[in-house]
Amino acid sequence: MTKGYSKFTSLVLLSGDIFLLNGALFIASLEVSPSGNRISTFSYYPILLLVNLLWVLIAVLFGEYTIYRVKKNEIIFFDLLKALAVHLLSFLSLAFLFTGSPFSTQYILTSYTIFCVSVSFWRLFTVSVLKWYRSKGFNYRRVIVLGAGPVGQAMREFFATDFSYGYRFLGFFDDDPSKHASEQHVLGPINDCKKFVIENQVEEVYIALPDSAGDKVRDIITYCDKNLIRVKIIPDFMRYIPKKVNIDFYGSIPVILIRKEPLEKTYNRMAKRIFDVLFSIFIIVLVFSWLLPIISFLIKITSKGPVFFKQKRSGELNREFLCLKFRTMQENKDADIVQATKDDQRLTSIGKFLRKTSIDELPQFFNVLKGEMSVVGPRPHMLKHTEEYAKIINGFMIRHFAKPGITGWAQANGFRGETKDPSLMRRRVLYDVFYIENWNFIFDIRIIFLTIWKMVKGEKNAV
Repeated sequence: MTKGYSKFTSLVLLSGDIFLLNGALFIASLEVSPSGNRISTFSYYPILLLVNLLWVLIAVLFGEYTIYRVKKNEIIFFDLLKALAVHLLSFLSLAFLFTGSPFSTQYILTSYTIFCVSVSFWRLFTVSVLKWYRSKGFNYRRVIVLGAGPVGQAMREFFATDFSYGYRFLGFFDDDPSKHASEQHVLGPINDCKKFVIENQVEEVYIALPDSAGDKVRDIITYCDKNLIRVKIIPDFMRYIPKKVNIDFYGSIPVILIRKEPLEKTYNRMAKRIFDVLFSIFIIVLVFSWLLPIISFLIKITSKGPVFFKQKRSGELNREFLCLKFRTMQENKDADIVQATKDDQRLTSIGKFLRKTSIDELPQFFNVLKGEMSVVGPRPHMLKHTEEYAKIINGFMIRHFAKPGITGWAQANGFRGETKDPSLMRRRVLYDVFYIENWNFIFDIRIIFLTIWKMVKGEKNAV
Protein backbone atom coordinates (compact mmCIF):
# COMPACT_ATOMS: atom_id res chain seq x y z
CA MET A 1 0.00 0.00 0.00
CA THR A 2 3.01 2.33 0.09
CA LYS A 3 4.84 1.72 -3.16
CA GLY A 4 5.08 4.86 -5.29
CA TYR A 5 3.23 7.13 -2.89
CA SER A 6 6.32 8.95 -1.61
CA LYS A 7 7.58 9.65 -5.14
CA PHE A 8 4.14 10.79 -6.25
CA THR A 9 3.75 13.10 -3.22
CA SER A 10 7.23 14.52 -3.75
CA LEU A 11 6.43 15.21 -7.40
CA VAL A 12 3.17 16.96 -6.43
CA LEU A 13 5.03 19.12 -3.90
CA LEU A 14 7.73 20.01 -6.40
CA SER A 15 5.22 20.85 -9.14
CA GLY A 16 3.22 23.04 -6.78
CA ASP A 17 6.35 24.88 -5.61
CA ILE A 18 7.48 25.62 -9.16
CA PHE A 19 4.00 26.81 -10.15
CA LEU A 20 3.78 29.12 -7.11
CA LEU A 21 7.32 30.45 -7.58
CA ASN A 22 6.72 31.43 -11.19
CA GLY A 23 3.23 32.67 -10.38
CA ALA A 24 4.70 34.96 -7.71
CA LEU A 25 7.31 36.26 -10.17
CA PHE A 26 4.61 36.96 -12.76
CA ILE A 27 2.22 38.68 -10.31
CA ALA A 28 5.08 40.83 -9.00
CA SER A 29 5.90 41.88 -12.55
CA LEU A 30 2.38 43.26 -12.89
CA GLU A 31 2.63 45.17 -9.61
CA VAL A 32 6.27 46.27 -9.75
CA SER A 33 8.06 46.90 -13.01
CA PRO A 34 11.37 44.96 -12.76
CA SER A 35 13.56 47.89 -13.80
CA GLY A 36 11.16 50.79 -13.93
CA ASN A 37 10.16 49.96 -17.53
CA ARG A 38 7.11 47.97 -18.54
CA ILE A 39 9.06 44.97 -19.76
CA SER A 40 7.79 41.43 -19.49
CA THR A 41 9.67 39.70 -16.70
CA PHE A 42 9.66 36.42 -18.59
CA SER A 43 11.70 37.86 -21.44
CA TYR A 44 14.60 37.21 -19.07
CA TYR A 45 14.00 33.48 -19.01
CA PRO A 46 17.67 32.41 -18.66
CA ILE A 47 17.90 34.04 -15.22
CA LEU A 48 14.42 32.83 -14.30
CA LEU A 49 15.35 29.29 -15.31
CA LEU A 50 18.36 29.57 -13.02
CA VAL A 51 16.11 30.83 -10.21
CA ASN A 52 13.86 27.78 -10.69
CA LEU A 53 16.79 25.36 -10.75
CA LEU A 54 18.21 26.97 -7.61
CA TRP A 55 14.93 26.46 -5.78
CA VAL A 56 14.82 22.77 -6.73
CA LEU A 57 18.45 22.29 -5.63
CA ILE A 58 18.02 24.16 -2.31
CA ALA A 59 14.67 22.52 -1.54
CA VAL A 60 16.15 19.07 -2.13
CA LEU A 61 19.18 19.87 0.06
CA PHE A 62 16.86 20.95 2.88
CA GLY A 63 14.79 17.78 2.52
CA GLU A 64 11.64 19.54 1.34
CA TYR A 65 10.63 16.64 -0.88
CA THR A 66 11.56 13.84 1.50
CA ILE A 67 8.31 12.60 3.03
CA TYR A 68 8.49 11.66 6.69
CA ARG A 69 5.53 10.05 8.40
CA VAL A 70 6.46 11.24 11.87
CA LYS A 71 7.49 14.87 11.59
CA LYS A 72 6.02 17.80 13.51
CA ASN A 73 4.37 20.60 11.55
CA GLU A 74 6.58 23.24 13.19
CA ILE A 75 9.71 21.39 12.00
CA ILE A 76 8.28 21.17 8.47
CA PHE A 77 7.68 24.93 8.39
CA PHE A 78 11.03 25.75 10.02
CA ASP A 79 12.84 23.74 7.32
CA LEU A 80 10.75 25.51 4.68
CA LEU A 81 11.71 28.92 6.07
CA LYS A 82 15.40 27.99 5.97
CA ALA A 83 15.10 26.94 2.33
CA LEU A 84 13.23 30.15 1.48
CA ALA A 85 15.85 32.30 3.19
CA VAL A 86 18.74 30.65 1.34
CA HIS A 87 16.92 30.91 -1.99
CA LEU A 88 16.09 34.57 -1.43
CA LEU A 89 19.75 35.35 -0.74
CA SER A 90 20.69 33.44 -3.89
CA PHE A 91 18.12 35.39 -5.92
CA LEU A 92 19.41 38.71 -4.58
CA SER A 93 22.97 37.67 -5.38
CA LEU A 94 22.00 36.85 -8.95
CA ALA A 95 20.38 40.25 -9.37
CA PHE A 96 23.64 41.96 -8.41
CA LEU A 97 26.05 39.61 -10.18
CA PHE A 98 24.42 39.73 -13.60
CA THR A 99 25.23 42.99 -15.36
CA GLY A 100 22.10 44.73 -16.58
CA SER A 101 19.77 42.53 -14.53
CA PRO A 102 16.21 43.91 -14.74
CA PHE A 103 15.30 42.64 -11.27
CA SER A 104 15.18 45.41 -8.71
CA THR A 105 15.34 44.70 -4.98
CA GLN A 106 11.75 45.90 -4.69
CA TYR A 107 10.63 43.44 -7.36
CA ILE A 108 12.44 40.52 -5.73
CA LEU A 109 11.06 41.26 -2.27
CA THR A 110 7.53 41.68 -3.63
CA SER A 111 7.66 38.41 -5.54
CA TYR A 112 9.19 36.64 -2.55
CA THR A 113 6.55 37.88 -0.15
CA ILE A 114 3.91 36.39 -2.45
CA PHE A 115 5.89 33.15 -2.79
CA CYS A 116 6.49 32.76 0.96
CA VAL A 117 2.82 33.18 1.82
CA SER A 118 1.53 30.96 -0.98
CA VAL A 119 4.06 28.14 -0.53
CA SER A 120 3.39 28.10 3.25
CA PHE A 121 -0.32 27.60 2.63
CA TRP A 122 0.56 25.00 -0.01
CA ARG A 123 2.61 23.04 2.54
CA LEU A 124 -0.18 23.26 5.11
CA PHE A 125 -2.69 22.04 2.54
CA THR A 126 -0.59 19.09 1.32
CA VAL A 127 0.33 17.96 4.84
CA SER A 128 -3.32 18.14 5.92
CA VAL A 129 -4.53 16.23 2.85
CA LEU A 130 -1.86 13.55 3.30
CA LYS A 131 -2.74 13.07 6.97
CA TRP A 132 -6.46 12.92 6.13
CA TYR A 133 -5.77 10.40 3.35
CA ARG A 134 -3.79 8.16 5.71
CA SER A 135 -6.40 8.44 8.48
CA LYS A 136 -8.93 6.98 6.03
CA GLY A 137 -6.87 3.81 5.72
CA PHE A 138 -4.80 4.57 2.64
CA ASN A 139 -1.03 4.80 2.18
CA TYR A 140 -0.43 2.79 5.34
CA ARG A 141 2.47 0.60 6.44
CA ARG A 142 1.98 -2.77 8.12
CA VAL A 143 4.05 -3.04 11.29
CA ILE A 144 4.67 -5.50 14.13
CA VAL A 145 6.43 -5.05 17.48
CA LEU A 146 8.77 -7.59 19.04
CA GLY A 147 8.35 -7.41 22.80
CA ALA A 148 5.04 -6.79 24.60
CA GLY A 149 6.57 -5.03 27.60
CA PRO A 150 5.95 -1.41 28.65
CA VAL A 151 8.04 0.01 25.79
CA GLY A 152 6.30 -2.16 23.20
CA GLN A 153 2.90 -1.26 24.63
CA ALA A 154 3.79 2.44 24.43
CA MET A 155 4.64 1.94 20.75
CA ARG A 156 1.31 0.21 20.11
CA GLU A 157 -0.53 3.11 21.79
CA PHE A 158 1.29 5.55 19.51
CA PHE A 159 0.15 3.62 16.42
CA ALA A 160 -3.42 3.44 17.74
CA THR A 161 -3.67 7.07 18.87
CA ASP A 162 -3.25 8.84 15.54
CA PHE A 163 -4.02 7.00 12.30
CA SER A 164 -2.93 10.02 10.26
CA TYR A 165 0.66 8.77 10.48
CA GLY A 166 -0.37 5.81 8.35
CA TYR A 167 0.70 2.80 10.44
CA ARG A 168 -1.35 -0.38 10.74
CA PHE A 169 -0.32 -2.31 13.86
CA LEU A 170 -0.76 -6.07 13.30
CA GLY A 171 0.41 -7.39 16.67
CA PHE A 172 3.17 -8.34 19.13
CA PHE A 173 5.59 -11.24 19.17
CA ASP A 174 6.95 -12.16 22.59
CA ASP A 175 8.49 -15.34 24.05
CA ASP A 176 6.89 -14.81 27.47
CA PRO A 177 3.81 -12.57 27.18
CA SER A 178 2.49 -13.74 30.56
CA LYS A 179 5.12 -11.68 32.39
CA HIS A 180 3.67 -8.46 30.99
CA ALA A 181 0.64 -6.56 32.19
CA SER A 182 -1.36 -7.49 29.10
CA GLU A 183 -1.21 -10.43 26.67
CA GLN A 184 -3.53 -8.67 24.25
CA HIS A 185 -2.40 -8.60 20.61
CA VAL A 186 0.41 -11.14 21.19
CA LEU A 187 0.51 -13.35 18.09
CA GLY A 188 3.16 -15.81 19.21
CA PRO A 189 6.83 -16.30 20.15
CA ILE A 190 9.53 -14.19 18.51
CA ASN A 191 10.73 -16.83 16.03
CA ASP A 192 7.20 -17.10 14.56
CA CYS A 193 7.47 -13.53 13.30
CA LYS A 194 9.67 -14.65 10.36
CA LYS A 195 6.88 -16.53 8.69
CA PHE A 196 4.32 -13.89 9.66
CA VAL A 197 6.17 -10.93 8.11
CA ILE A 198 6.36 -12.71 4.73
CA GLU A 199 2.76 -13.95 4.67
CA ASN A 200 1.33 -10.60 5.78
CA GLN A 201 3.65 -8.31 3.78
CA VAL A 202 4.92 -6.54 6.90
CA GLU A 203 6.99 -3.47 5.97
CA GLU A 204 8.46 -2.44 9.31
CA VAL A 205 9.49 -4.39 12.40
CA TYR A 206 9.93 -2.53 15.70
CA ILE A 207 12.13 -4.22 18.28
CA ALA A 208 11.39 -3.48 21.95
CA LEU A 209 13.38 -6.30 23.54
CA PRO A 210 15.83 -6.17 26.48
CA ASP A 211 19.62 -6.30 26.02
CA SER A 212 19.59 -9.98 27.05
CA ALA A 213 17.85 -10.83 23.77
CA GLY A 214 20.84 -9.65 21.72
CA ASP A 215 21.30 -12.89 19.75
CA LYS A 216 17.65 -13.03 18.73
CA VAL A 217 17.68 -9.37 17.74
CA ARG A 218 20.70 -9.87 15.47
CA ASP A 219 19.03 -12.91 13.88
CA ILE A 220 15.80 -10.98 13.21
CA ILE A 221 17.72 -8.01 11.73
CA THR A 222 19.61 -10.33 9.36
CA TYR A 223 16.39 -12.04 8.29
CA CYS A 224 14.56 -8.75 7.70
CA ASP A 225 17.48 -7.30 5.72
CA LYS A 226 17.42 -10.30 3.38
CA ASN A 227 13.69 -9.82 2.82
CA LEU A 228 13.84 -6.01 2.43
CA ILE A 229 11.87 -5.34 5.61
CA ARG A 230 12.89 -2.26 7.58
CA VAL A 231 13.88 -2.77 11.22
CA LYS A 232 13.69 -0.08 13.89
CA ILE A 233 14.96 -0.56 17.44
CA ILE A 234 13.28 1.15 20.39
CA PRO A 235 15.91 1.68 23.14
CA ASP A 236 14.59 0.95 26.61
CA PHE A 237 15.81 3.97 28.58
CA MET A 238 12.32 4.99 29.72
CA ARG A 239 12.97 3.31 33.07
CA TYR A 240 15.31 6.09 34.12
CA ILE A 241 14.70 8.90 31.57
CA PRO A 242 10.90 9.31 31.36
CA LYS A 243 10.95 12.01 28.67
CA LYS A 244 12.02 12.77 25.11
CA VAL A 245 15.74 12.49 24.47
CA ASN A 246 18.10 13.14 21.57
CA ILE A 247 20.65 10.83 20.04
CA ASP A 248 24.01 12.01 18.76
CA PHE A 249 26.82 10.05 17.15
CA TYR A 250 30.44 10.11 18.29
CA GLY A 251 31.89 8.52 15.19
CA SER A 252 29.69 5.44 14.81
CA ILE A 253 28.81 5.25 18.52
CA PRO A 254 25.23 6.33 19.35
CA VAL A 255 25.08 8.50 22.47
CA ILE A 256 21.80 9.38 24.19
CA LEU A 257 21.59 13.05 25.15
CA ILE A 258 19.38 13.51 28.20
CA ARG A 259 18.37 16.96 26.98
CA LYS A 260 18.77 19.04 23.86
CA GLU A 261 20.65 22.30 24.39
CA PRO A 262 20.63 24.45 21.26
CA LEU A 263 22.98 26.93 22.95
CA GLU A 264 25.70 24.30 23.13
CA LYS A 265 26.23 24.96 19.42
CA THR A 266 28.86 27.63 18.83
CA TYR A 267 26.96 29.52 16.12
CA ASN A 268 23.85 29.73 18.31
CA ARG A 269 25.87 31.11 21.20
CA MET A 270 27.54 33.60 18.87
CA ALA A 271 24.19 34.73 17.45
CA LYS A 272 22.72 35.16 20.93
CA ARG A 273 25.81 37.05 22.13
CA ILE A 274 25.75 39.44 19.15
CA PHE A 275 22.08 40.15 19.79
CA ASP A 276 22.74 40.66 23.52
CA VAL A 277 25.47 43.22 22.85
CA LEU A 278 23.52 45.16 20.18
CA PHE A 279 20.28 45.16 22.16
CA SER A 280 22.07 46.25 25.35
CA ILE A 281 23.82 49.11 23.59
CA PHE A 282 20.48 50.17 22.12
CA ILE A 283 18.81 50.24 25.57
CA ILE A 284 21.75 51.95 27.30
CA VAL A 285 22.07 54.68 24.66
CA LEU A 286 18.40 55.36 23.95
CA VAL A 287 16.78 54.65 27.33
CA PHE A 288 19.28 54.39 30.15
CA SER A 289 21.18 57.56 29.17
CA TRP A 290 18.24 59.90 29.93
CA LEU A 291 16.46 57.72 32.52
CA LEU A 292 19.51 57.32 34.79
CA PRO A 293 19.60 60.97 35.99
CA ILE A 294 15.87 60.91 36.75
CA ILE A 295 15.94 57.60 38.65
CA SER A 296 19.13 58.60 40.48
CA PHE A 297 17.53 61.85 41.65
CA LEU A 298 14.36 60.08 42.85
CA ILE A 299 16.35 57.42 44.72
CA LYS A 300 18.53 60.05 46.42
CA ILE A 301 15.65 62.24 47.61
CA THR A 302 13.60 59.31 48.99
CA SER A 303 16.34 57.49 50.96
CA LYS A 304 19.96 57.53 51.98
CA GLY A 305 22.50 55.35 50.23
CA PRO A 306 23.92 54.60 46.78
CA VAL A 307 21.92 54.67 43.56
CA PHE A 308 22.96 51.15 42.56
CA PHE A 309 22.62 47.94 44.53
CA LYS A 310 25.19 45.18 43.93
CA GLN A 311 24.55 41.60 44.98
CA LYS A 312 26.37 38.31 44.44
CA ARG A 313 24.24 35.96 42.39
CA SER A 314 24.57 32.57 40.72
CA GLY A 315 25.52 32.75 37.05
CA GLU A 316 26.23 30.30 34.26
CA LEU A 317 27.65 27.01 35.61
CA ASN A 318 26.94 28.45 39.09
CA ARG A 319 29.73 31.00 38.83
CA GLU A 320 29.28 33.98 41.13
CA PHE A 321 28.92 37.48 39.70
CA LEU A 322 27.89 40.92 40.97
CA CYS A 323 24.38 41.64 39.71
CA LEU A 324 23.49 45.33 39.29
CA LYS A 325 20.13 46.90 40.13
CA PHE A 326 18.74 50.27 41.03
CA ARG A 327 18.48 50.33 44.83
CA THR A 328 14.85 49.89 45.86
CA MET A 329 15.27 49.36 49.63
CA GLN A 330 16.56 51.16 52.63
CA GLU A 331 20.10 49.97 53.35
CA ASN A 332 19.86 46.92 55.61
CA LYS A 333 21.99 44.02 56.77
CA ASP A 334 19.54 41.36 55.49
CA ALA A 335 19.65 42.39 51.82
CA ASP A 336 21.78 39.39 50.80
CA ILE A 337 19.86 36.76 52.75
CA VAL A 338 16.19 37.79 52.97
CA GLN A 339 14.08 37.89 49.81
CA ALA A 340 11.84 40.88 49.16
CA THR A 341 8.21 40.22 50.05
CA LYS A 342 4.92 41.90 49.30
CA ASP A 343 4.50 45.08 51.40
CA ASP A 344 8.13 44.71 52.52
CA GLN A 345 8.86 47.49 55.02
CA ARG A 346 12.39 47.88 53.64
CA LEU A 347 11.09 49.09 50.25
CA THR A 348 11.33 52.82 49.55
CA SER A 349 8.45 54.74 47.98
CA ILE A 350 10.23 54.94 44.61
CA GLY A 351 11.50 51.39 45.06
CA LYS A 352 7.98 49.96 44.93
CA PHE A 353 7.39 51.64 41.58
CA LEU A 354 10.77 50.52 40.20
CA ARG A 355 10.08 46.90 41.12
CA LYS A 356 6.50 46.97 39.87
CA THR A 357 7.62 48.18 36.45
CA SER A 358 10.90 46.17 36.44
CA ILE A 359 12.85 49.40 35.83
CA ASP A 360 15.09 48.39 38.73
CA GLU A 361 16.56 45.69 36.44
CA LEU A 362 17.81 48.13 33.76
CA PRO A 363 21.40 48.37 35.11
CA GLN A 364 21.75 44.65 34.36
CA PHE A 365 22.28 45.54 30.71
CA PHE A 366 25.82 46.37 31.85
CA ASN A 367 26.07 42.81 33.18
CA VAL A 368 25.01 41.68 29.72
CA LEU A 369 27.74 43.73 28.04
CA LYS A 370 30.30 42.18 30.41
CA GLY A 371 29.13 38.72 29.36
CA GLU A 372 27.85 37.76 32.82
CA MET A 373 24.20 37.76 31.77
CA SER A 374 22.03 37.53 28.69
CA VAL A 375 18.99 39.61 27.78
CA VAL A 376 16.87 36.44 28.03
CA GLY A 377 17.56 33.48 30.29
CA PRO A 378 16.72 32.01 33.71
CA ARG A 379 16.64 34.73 36.37
CA PRO A 380 19.69 34.66 38.70
CA HIS A 381 19.13 33.94 42.39
CA MET A 382 20.96 35.00 45.52
CA LEU A 383 23.69 32.52 46.48
CA LYS A 384 21.79 31.54 49.62
CA HIS A 385 18.63 30.72 47.67
CA THR A 386 20.55 28.72 45.06
CA GLU A 387 22.00 26.59 47.84
CA GLU A 388 18.61 26.12 49.51
CA TYR A 389 16.57 25.34 46.39
CA ALA A 390 19.19 22.94 45.03
CA LYS A 391 18.57 20.73 48.07
CA ILE A 392 14.78 20.55 47.82
CA ILE A 393 13.99 20.87 44.09
CA ASN A 394 15.10 18.18 41.64
CA GLY A 395 16.65 19.64 38.52
CA PHE A 396 17.05 23.11 40.00
CA MET A 397 20.71 23.37 38.99
CA ILE A 398 19.90 22.56 35.33
CA ARG A 399 18.89 26.20 34.87
CA HIS A 400 22.54 27.16 35.40
CA PHE A 401 23.56 25.53 32.11
CA ALA A 402 22.58 28.85 30.50
CA LYS A 403 23.54 32.43 31.26
CA PRO A 404 21.05 34.13 33.57
CA GLY A 405 18.77 36.67 31.92
CA ILE A 406 17.26 40.06 32.66
CA THR A 407 13.98 38.39 31.79
CA GLY A 408 13.03 34.80 31.11
CA TRP A 409 10.29 32.41 30.02
CA ALA A 410 9.16 31.89 33.63
CA GLN A 411 8.90 35.65 34.21
CA ALA A 412 7.02 36.13 30.93
CA ASN A 413 4.46 33.65 32.27
CA GLY A 414 4.00 35.51 35.55
CA PHE A 415 6.41 33.56 37.78
CA ARG A 416 8.29 36.28 39.61
CA GLY A 417 8.43 37.86 43.05
CA GLU A 418 8.72 36.02 46.35
CA THR A 419 8.54 32.23 46.46
CA LYS A 420 7.36 31.01 49.85
CA ASP A 421 5.81 27.95 48.28
CA PRO A 422 8.45 25.50 46.87
CA SER A 423 5.87 24.28 44.32
CA LEU A 424 5.95 27.71 42.67
CA MET A 425 9.72 27.50 42.37
CA ARG A 426 9.40 24.02 40.85
CA ARG A 427 7.13 25.48 38.18
CA ARG A 428 9.66 28.26 37.54
CA VAL A 429 12.35 25.64 37.10
CA LEU A 430 10.18 23.74 34.60
CA TYR A 431 9.79 26.91 32.53
CA ASP A 432 13.55 27.63 32.73
CA VAL A 433 14.50 24.09 31.67
CA PHE A 434 11.97 24.25 28.83
CA TYR A 435 13.63 27.46 27.65
CA ILE A 436 17.11 25.89 27.74
CA GLU A 437 15.94 22.83 25.78
CA ASN A 438 13.89 24.77 23.20
CA TRP A 439 15.89 27.95 22.69
CA ASN A 440 15.74 29.71 19.35
CA PHE A 441 16.09 33.35 18.32
CA ILE A 442 12.34 33.83 17.73
CA PHE A 443 11.68 32.45 21.23
CA ASP A 444 13.92 35.20 22.70
CA ILE A 445 12.10 37.91 20.73
CA ARG A 446 8.75 36.58 21.91
CA ILE A 447 9.86 36.66 25.56
CA ILE A 448 11.15 40.24 25.18
CA PHE A 449 7.83 41.44 23.75
CA LEU A 450 5.87 39.63 26.49
CA THR A 451 8.11 41.26 29.10
CA ILE A 452 7.61 44.74 27.65
CA TRP A 453 3.86 44.19 27.59
CA LYS A 454 3.84 43.12 31.24
CA MET A 455 5.97 46.17 32.14
CA VAL A 456 3.42 48.46 30.48
CA LYS A 457 0.37 46.93 32.16
CA GLY A 458 2.13 46.18 35.46
CA GLU A 459 2.89 42.82 37.03
CA LYS A 460 0.83 41.82 40.07
CA ASN A 461 3.49 39.36 41.35
CA ALA A 462 6.28 41.93 41.26
CA VAL A 463 7.64 42.94 44.68
